[in-house]
Amino acid sequence: MLGPVVAWDAGERIALKGPRHRAVLARLIVARGEVVSVARLVDDLWPEPPPRAVGAVRTFVSDLRRALGPARGLLVTEGAGYALRLEATRVGAPDEVGRGEDAGGGERVRAEVDAWRFEAAVAEDLPAERRLERLLEALSWWRGPAFAELDDQDWSLLERRRLAELRLFAVEAVAEARLRIGRAGEAVADLDAHVAAHPWREEGWRLLALALAANGRRGDALNVLRRAHGQLAEQLGVEPGEPLRRLQQDLLHGAEPGAVGVDAVWAQAAAAYDREVGTRSKARLESTVGLLRGLAVTGGGGLTEARTHRLAAIAAAEELGDPLLTARVIGAYDVPAIWTRSDDPEQAAAIVTAARRALTAELPDAARAPLLATIALESRGDASAAAEAGEAERLARDLDDPALLAFALNGAWMQSFERCGLAPRRDAIGEELVALAARHGLPSVEVLGHLIRMQARGALGDFAAADAHAAAADRLDARHERPLVAVFTTLYRAMRDGDYREAAALLPRSGMPGLQRGLLPLARWDLAGDFGPYEPWARPHVLLARGERGRAAAAVRALPDPPADLLLEAMWCLTAKAALAVGEPAVLARARAHLTPAADEIACGSGVLTLGPVAQYLA
Repeated sequence: MLGPVVAWDAGERIALKGPRHRAVLARLIVARGEVVSVARLVDDLWPEPPPRAVGAVRTFVSDLRRALGPARGLLVTEGAGYALRLEATRVGAPDEVGRGEDAGGGERVRAEVDAWRFEAAVAEDLPAERRLERLLEALSWWRGPAFAELDDQDWSLLERRRLAELRLFAVEAVAEARLRIGRAGEAVADLDAHVAAHPWREEGWRLLALALAANGRRGDALNVLRRAHGQLAEQLGVEPGEPLRRLQQDLLHGAEPGAVGVDAVWAQAAAAYDREVGTRSKARLESTVGLLRGLAVTGGGGLTEARTHRLAAIAAAEELGDPLLTARVIGAYDVPAIWTRSDDPEQAAAIVTAARRALTAELPDAARAPLLATIALESRGDASAAAEAGEAERLARDLDDPALLAFALNGAWMQSFERCGLAPRRDAIGEELVALAARHGLPSVEVLGHLIRMQARGALGDFAAADAHAAAADRLDARHERPLVAVFTTLYRAMRDGDYREAAALLPRSGMPGLQRGLLPLARWDLAGDFGPYEPWARPHVLLARGERGRAAAAVRALPDPPADLLLEAMWCLTAKAALAVGEPAVLARARAHLTPAADEIACGSGVLTLGPVAQYLA
């Protein structure tokens, strides 16, 4: 699809006959497995359908089936329409590199459509060097404008624009990856061409200026920013946004991107550390955890890197056989967490196991409390560590340690989803965190408190207060450089206005696959999308939309209780709605029992999506 529409079978091109055949194939692919009626196909193929359009469509489909040969079963007839059932599955081992698997042995998405593979590659959460390789590979799949040679019908225009926007984002992501690994010089030429062709993209201008400044060309960087100002004002009549203005001020005041003075101080301090500390393993390990804490709040790439190295630091501490050191290494990673689905469940389980091992030793309360808080925080989404959260909070209050109390309260918040209707409890935790942070100068904790209150006040229907907490979090981001804040506040505003386009662009760079996977299709209620971990609760609705009532009823009967997380009320509302639609009174009764405590809440406690007042489902 990334160019003229063509089909291949084991490396050989399939003859698709004329442009109408290619258009039918493309239209069915865009539907992502959903049935497209013959009437819809007629409307989408011809602005003014000829007299025998329906027969022509059936002929096109018959020709396509013949062309597909052994794979003809992929093109199915259902009711008064057709569907193309292609696959997009996750694979864990290398196979055919040309089909999109990972030549480096990592997990990839193998898709039978190049556009799907491209989407998956752009969304992958990888360290900077591997991300650069993957993006360059993905961009090489383009053979021209998406859906080239097709008529400009609404369906093809929308998909073409969406993929073109994703391609531009990928070009900018390539430049960002190059900057991260110190290859700014390679980024300049591509970015110069990029902004010339797309002068309205502020991120392109910002990256070009950063690349030039990183190459010691501060004057050229300032000139680029002046060009950006002129282009934006001339073509769009707007002023540059805050990131461009901030970068211009930094450069005007003599700072390179990130400030050369800071870079020099960093290099000197690192050299002094290596010289004075040498190979003292224990000191290095504790310093490493401090670096990982700072890295985790710097943005998506930093969070990914911190997550990659954290478990290795714990393993190294355990190898030294010092229980107190191990406890300090595990407990020192007190990075605030605001999402209840783990980014790496296996790693989280390993950290919990290591913390429980450490707790078997004789440790002072100041070392036990962070271990207990870690267990509560890493056991997210299952409400299984409420006892550990409570004990960590008690010890932190007894020790009168503000940072430790904030860590423990974060764990208590993570364990506050054992039943529906607990938004008031979470709001109280957020309120205490904000007050605690203000008294003791803990900016990351203050951000966490505001985001918790943004979610909780929204669930309680107090959107004026929720909006104010989102704005407060954004101000703290601007002051203390906490880029991940924007992911959550942007998603919150998308929920408020129903437009998720900006949020969709931020998610691939968030470094939070536990947040990213399946969320946007759920928020947009895109029945053709990949619902990821939320698929069991979406499946009955997908089946009902296809008219498969019997299978939908079976799916409703098989529904498990939703996980104890931010989407608990929303998943029970989906359960109730599906059970009502298929007439399953036992499941309805189960949903009512769980939802009743939240009768006065709105099913939007995640701050990401809303299903409206819980009361309407109870009614």
